[in-house]
Amino acid sequence: MQESRLFKIVYYLLDKGHVTAPELAEKFEVSVRTIYRDIDALSEAGIPVYTETGRNGGIRIMNEFILDKAVLSEQEKQEILTALQSLSAAECVNISETLNKLSALFRVDSENWLEVDFSRWGNEQDDNEKFELLKSAVIHRKCVKITYAGSYEAISERVIQPLKLMYKARSWYLKAYCLAKQDYRSFKLTRILDLKILDECFAPHALPERETESKQTYNTITLRFPKEMAYRVYDEFSPAQVVQQENGDIIVSAQMPEDAWLTVFLLSFGTQVEIISPAYLRDVIARQAKLIYEKNKH
Repeated sequence: MQESRLFKIVYYLLDKGHVTAPELAEKFEVSVRTIYRDIDALSEAGIPVYTETGRNGGIRIMNEFILDKAVLSEQEKQEILTALQSLSAAECVNISETLNKLSALFRVDSENWLEVDFSRWGNEQDDNEKFELLKSAVIHRKCVKITYAGSYEAISERVIQPLKLMYKARSWYLKAYCLAKQDYRSFKLTRILDLKILDECFAPHALPERETESKQTYNTITLRFPKEMAYRVYDEFSPAQVVQQENGDIIVSAQMPEDAWLTVFLLSFGTQVEIISPAYLRDVIARQAKLIYEKNKH
């Protein structure tokens, strides 16, 4: 028990730099006298720990001191290498040399098990360059001028302060402060048609912590798909929303917003989707399909 506590005290001192004996006693749930005995034991073992008296006194460890070997389990070593491998695959930072050094130090092979590609099919160069430019702008806090295709407005230009890249629902987004709207916005990367990093920098500031709102509830939409559409169904819906029928048909029940997006989404399945409920939605899709036919029949 004492040996484990001694290592923990060393790591705590390396992290904090300066602590008091009562603070250590409270941290490790022992008496102050026990802490002083531990400090003596560490000194006798050659660890440069010393105490200072006075108003700003306390227990310190020499700034130059480092542990000769990391006291890590094999699982912890592998987890560190796995995390670094993930960063390397995402090209977040150039850490290949660091990864190689730690692999040698830990005597653990680092498997190249992960690959991340930010591009859409057939558009590798443009999408990857866009991601790298925005990553650089976030890191160096540079304002960016973008041309953006919004959902409910014409294509517009705006200047933003990029704060964070986020991956959600199979898409990349940029969280930023929009100078035109004077508010925080999320921009879908595929809708950023053009961008230019400006010379203007901005002061660091965090995204506001919005109050947790209760999840908005929607009506349940029930759909039927043939078994041949399983690949697409499981792309779009979670297994908990899917029921396989004895004849192979797939029934999906999911809460979705009944808006223009839903109409376009359902039309994207063509003739491979049947709307079971709500009944009125069948009429909406039928009317839209008829309009598409009338527009393209010639």
